[in-house]
Amino acid sequence: MFLRVARHTNDLRKIEDFYVNILGFEVLGGFEKHNNYDGIFLGKSGLDWHFEFTQSDIKANHSFDEDDIIVLYPKTISDYNELINKIIHRNIATITPVNPFWKENGKMIQDPDGYRIVISPLKAIINEIE
Repeated sequence: MFLRVARHTNDLRKIEDFYVNILGFEVLGGFEKHNNYDGIFLGKSGLDWHFEFTQSDIKANHSFDEDDIIVLYPKTISDYNELINKIIHRNIATITPVNPFWKENGKMIQDPDGYRIVISPLKAIINEIE
């Protein structure tokens, strides 16, 4: 099975900058003026999933709550620390998660659309599964 998570945005360039230059995703493809939509596919080469972000004349109307999050698990503690340092150097504020698990096991930030993202060391998911 292949997974695509698709989301509409009002600023495709800000989203691309954030997910590529801060979170380290790759641009896997994209399109322009397809039925009045522009879009990009972001992810990691060779994996069976990616994000699709689209923009059109129709304005995005995001509706989510504090527990609607994307969780990213860098593969190594070095990768985790590198990502946290990027976030700090770009002056991206961390926010306090509602769920106590994420308070103890990661850092929460928001993307340019306001969606919440948790960056968590891989050991957190391993402990959770065991």
